[in-house]
Amino acid sequence: MYNTNPVRGTRDFLPEEMALRAYMKKTIVEVYQQHGFNEIQTPAIENIDLLLSSEGGENLKLIYKILKRGRKLKLDIENLGEGDLVDLSLRYDLTLPLSRFYAHYASQLPKPFKSMQIGDVYRAERPQKGRYRSLVQCDIDIIGDKDNMAEIELIAATAKALMALTFRNFTIRINDRRLLKKVIGYAGFDDQVIGNVCVIFDKLDKIGIKGVSEELKNKGYDVDVVNRFVTIVTKMDKMALSDFGSMGVDEKVLSSLQDVLWIIKEQSKGQYAIKFDPSLVRGMGYYTGMIYEIACDELGCSIAGGGRYNNMIGRFMKENVPAVGFSIGFERIFEILKDKGYQIPDQQKKVALLYGEENRIEIFEEADRLRAEGMLVSLIPRHKKLGKQCNRLKEQNFNYYGYWSDDAWRINALY
Repeated sequence: MYNTNPVRGTRDFLPEEMALRAYMKKTIVEVYQQHGFNEIQTPAIENIDLLLSSEGGENLKLIYKILKRGRKLKLDIENLGEGDLVDLSLRYDLTLPLSRFYAHYASQLPKPFKSMQIGDVYRAERPQKGRYRSLVQCDIDIIGDKDNMAEIELIAATAKALMALTFRNFTIRINDRRLLKKVIGYAGFDDQVIGNVCVIFDKLDKIGIKGVSEELKNKGYDVDVVNRFVTIVTKMDKMALSDFGSMGVDEKVLSSLQDVLWIIKEQSKGQYAIKFDPSLVRGMGYYTGMIYEIACDELGCSIAGGGRYNNMIGRFMKENVPAVGFSIGFERIFEILKDKGYQIPDQQKKVALLYGEENRIEIFEEADRLRAEGMLVSLIPRHKKLGKQCNRLKEQNFNYYGYWSDDAWRINALY
């Protein structure tokens, strides 16, 4: 017998689950469209050299690589290497494909360009709860605007999308990679290793400051430098934003952060919180400025994140183009809403028209009449045991059932 389970790390979705996912996407898209974002679509497959040059951090280890095909695949080459075998890969996020997309169509796109993209990405994860090999990402980006109003609009729009899905009392954490680099350099790390230190520091939530310290020392970094860094980190939560100027952080960086914190707090009207978090890292190496995450307070997890990546698009063009993005954790939100038993509001009523041998013509006329009234109509064979069939229809979330009797349709409520 064949194994009918989905591939490990992937999932099938039942009709009720797909209905929730479709509603989530519709809700998010509507909010983002209200903010002027335009939906695009890029292929799931990209050139391997493009992805490997993206500074995708740990995600680069999780790329699904695609073998060359036909005549391109030559297995008789001496000292055969991966480059001889692979030329394409599945995308691991939507940011790099968007950067390639913009570079290709820049002359046809408005400036700034406000992009929205929802699609599948693929990562060769070790399957475990909450980590999937195939997942949906939901991104908005603003390309061509270097002003921090771009960050403010992304944060505000994402917060509204989450609230439209009933999320409340969440906290937006914000930091800046330029501040983080100065803090790491102030501790004594050389410039060329700051990226590596960021990768380890990003594990703070998982392994704690003691774990970060041990991993840095195990990597061979100077013990005194590591200890100095740990001392700074343990004090950062109590430091005001202005205190970081003494570590060499540019006043413009601090002022821009302060503006974003103040404006978001004012426009949130107390519906959610925003705070400066100097320990926030974000895993991607391509971030160049502000970074942010949204933490769901009641669940103790992050449900959205993003940041500014001003240097990526310039790799495909003759000039650097400022860019900033925000991504909602679509899969995590789906699991949260599903576990809560979330009911989609204002759903169309579902009707099951039960047919036998005698009313094959009339059923289509009745179905079209009900559909014209806004009903969702399914034609289903009538069973001998109507009571048992009605119970099954309830389980399938039907609201009404109809049957032919005395030359007329009888429509009855199931609840």
